[in-house]
Amino acid sequence: MSNYKEKLTKITTFIFDYDGVLTNGVVLITNTGDQLRTGHVKDGYALQLAIKSGYNVAVISGGFSESMRHRCNALNLTDVFLGVDNKVKVFEDYIQKKNLSMDEVLYMGDDIPDYHVMKMVGMPACPSDAAEEIKKISEYISHFNGGEGCVRDIIEQVMKVQGKWMNGNAFHW
Repeated sequence: MSNYKEKLTKITTFIFDYDGVLTNGVVLITNTGDQLRTGHVKDGYALQLAIKSGYNVAVISGGFSESMRHRCNALNLTDVFLGVDNKVKVFEDYIQKKNLSMDEVLYMGDDIPDYHVMKMVGMPACPSDAAEEIKKISEYISHFNGGEGCVRDIIEQVMKVQGKWMNGNAFHW
C-alpha cells in the first residue's frame, strides 16, 4: 500500500458497494421473500455528514431490494444504482455526468464484482473482511468489517485530512 493519506486530500467523491460494505453481507430472507440486511448507524451518520459537507456520495450495487432503496432514501443518498449488472458502465456514466477525474474518487468494495471499478479509481479501499483479490488492489484496508463501521472509518479519515471533520457541520442536525 502506498501513502494513502496523501491521496485522501484529493477526494471529492465516495462510491460504495452495498452488500458487504454498507452491510455485513448477510441477507435474511423472510417467508414472504423480503430480504433483510443490517447496517451500522455510525456509517449512516458519516454518509449524511459527507453529503452535508458537499461530497458526492454514490452507491453502486448488484443487489436490489426495497429495503435497500428505503435505507438509501433515509440516508438522503440520491446517487443510488441498485440491481446493476455492469458496475464499470454505471461508474463511467456517473464519472462523466459529474465531470470527475479518477484521483477525486474513492471506491470501497468488498468482492470480485467491485474489482474492475476499483482498478480505475484514484483511491480503492475495502473493509477488513473483503475478498483477498480486493485486499490486494486496495490502497486502504479498514480495520472494520463490512457493515460494522468501515464506511465511517474511511469518510472520517478523508474529512480529517481535509480539515472538514468536527468543523461545525457535525453538530447541526
